[in-house]
Amino acid sequence: MRTGAEPDDQWAELDRTDRRILKLLQDDATLSNVALAEQVNLSPAACLRRVEKLKRDGVISRVVAHLDPEQLQAGMVVLIGVVLDRSTPESFAAFEEAAQKVSGCMECHVVTGEFDYFMLVRTRDSQSFNRLHAEQLLYLPGVRQIRSFMGLRQVVSTHKVVV
Repeated sequence: MRTGAEPDDQWAELDRTDRRILKLLQDDATLSNVALAEQVNLSPAACLRRVEKLKRDGVISRVVAHLDPEQLQAGMVVLIGVVLDRSTPESFAAFEEAAQKVSGCMECHVVTGEFDYFMLVRTRDSQSFNRLHAEQLLYLPGVRQIRSFMGLRQVVSTHKVVV
């Protein structure tokens, strides 16, 4: 028995108004309910009900402030390819638990191809990354190889999901 909408089912349930609400909130989550309602041609009460349902259903998972990494001395982006010694559930679990504690780690993905994982780390500069490498990355459990790729210039960065 299904207890909730599956992702594909949920997508099918989103109408044009829900999608418009999501697009507007992705641009500016600080929009007041009244302003949002106005832009989607709903009453404030109806708009609020839709937003609350989108939250309840997990379509809107959270509302956050996007900070400027440059202003917070975290302007350097480093992509890190990680290869583990062994491909066992225990090795993956140990690495994943430890990766969550790496300073400045913004994302960590299991990937296909040459690497087992790709991590996205933000740090101040090459010296601070060198320290992070020496003090944390080298001690991640089960790691056979780490290859680092320092970002030179950001071309695209967005938090928006296609709606």
